[in-house]
Amino acid sequence: MSNPDTPQPVIISQIKTEAELFQSLAIREVVFIEEQHVPEGIERDADDAMAYHVLAFQGGHAIGTGRMVMTSEPPPGETGRWGKIGRMAVLQSHRKARVGSRLLEALEAEARERRCDGVVLHSQLYALEFYKKQGYTPVGEVFDEAGIDHLEMRKRF
Repeated sequence: MSNPDTPQPVIISQIKTEAELFQSLAIREVVFIEEQHVPEGIERDADDAMAYHVLAFQGGHAIGTGRMVMTSEPPPGETGRWGKIGRMAVLQSHRKARVGSRLLEALEAEARERRCDGVVLHSQLYALEFYKKQGYTPVGEVFDEAGIDHLEMRKRF
């Protein structure tokens, strides 16, 4: 018998069905559109159709998501193949449980599988320390994206 006080394991898996994509978009809607007031027209974009998406599940419920797209060219000053990680979102009740780290690891694993030389992302300022702990380096100046301050961060493999 399972102990109700023991948290269920978090499982990260690639999105394979339209229903799972809708779960991912629902999490992003809660985090970005409702919590952070990002306009819906900005939050959803053409990259969703081509992206590698992952979902985090706990106890059968989708609790987090993220995506990775291949960039058409490397970031300025870099060479090789690069992926761009984005739309990382974890439901508020599940933050601080390493869900974000697990999502990031899964997306980086896919980038390595695709023989990327590195990954780039746009971090909201509050998340800088999270990404630094994962081996990312800030690049350039703070910029506004969807009304929120961000900093580009990169990680070479």
